[in-house]
Amino acid sequence: MSNVYFIPAGSCVKEASVRLLKTILGKEQVELSERIPIKVHFGEKGNRTYLKAETYDGLIDFLQEQGKDCRFSETSVLYGGERFSREKHLKLAESHGFTRIPVVIEDGANGEDSVSVPVGLKHFQSCSVAKGLAEAEQILVCSHFKGHKLAGFGGAVKQLSMGCAAKGGKMAMHLSVKPKIFKLFCKHCGLCASRCQVKAITITEKTASIDHSKCIGCGACFSICRHHAVSILSFAGLKNMLFKSDNFREKLVEYAYAAHKGKKNIYLNFAMSVTKGCDCEPLPMRACIEDIGIFASVDPVAVDQACLDAAEKAGRKFKGGEQLAYAEKIGLGSRKYELIEI
Repeated sequence: MSNVYFIPAGSCVKEASVRLLKTILGKEQVELSERIPIKVHFGEKGNRTYLKAETYDGLIDFLQEQGKDCRFSETSVLYGGERFSREKHLKLAESHGFTRIPVVIEDGANGEDSVSVPVGLKHFQSCSVAKGLAEAEQILVCSHFKGHKLAGFGGAVKQLSMGCAAKGGKMAMHLSVKPKIFKLFCKHCGLCASRCQVKAITITEKTASIDHSKCIGCGACFSICRHHAVSILSFAGLKNMLFKSDNFREKLVEYAYAAHKGKKNIYLNFAMSVTKGCDCEPLPMRACIEDIGIFASVDPVAVDQACLDAAEKAGRKFKGGEQLAYAEKIGLGSRKYELIEI
């Protein structure tokens, strides 16, 4: 059984988040690393209900008072839009007010900087995690608890998995396919081949191809191609994404396991402005239940389970709870928790 600490809505967010962090440090005997990525979500352009930059002011104040080097951390997304590349992502973060501390897109300019983390699980033997986060000793994982079309809900587990994965990891979770090159669009520039870690790409003046027997699905070629010649779309991939959500949720959990592995992470779930959809959706949404509060734990499974239970009591039962059973099965955390209000 894990401890989950809770402060109900109505308290000052800045003060409440610091109280929870101090409680974790004291009660769970966790020490802060010298350098701490604060894993956040900047919100897609057009979204209005993401956690605003000032949400983290109290945490930043406290970490800086302790002499810690902290930064806002994110990763690039698989689909197009303002968060597809580091350049655009940084501009979006700035426009949304995330300017107080450095912002780092942890998987590089186009999602190509990754570390293969061995896990040896049902779906993956290893997971492609953003290099900056894989190499961090500790992550302060701040998650906006809300709904999600495929995962059912988003919280600490999803922030760990999809949020910490490099672009190739996101591709592996969503589509389970390897990229291919459309010769019609290929300019034979060789940039994709130069980024391939396993030398799976052959480029000549007339041909361009990917050897799938060598390809590890890291997504670097797809990420870096300037001519949109590398594609991850296929009927099999789309079918898997749309009709095998249980598979997707298990894969999500395995990536969370990789991002959590070997770290003394601290998890804060903000169950406020709880919407049916994700902060990745580029449109304004309305809260589907009243604000609940802030939850904190060193166990990502327990903190998500506590949020799911609290949301159901507040009148909204989210799907996707079975992923926490799988998370418990593989040793990511425990669904059994003691809720301690402070």
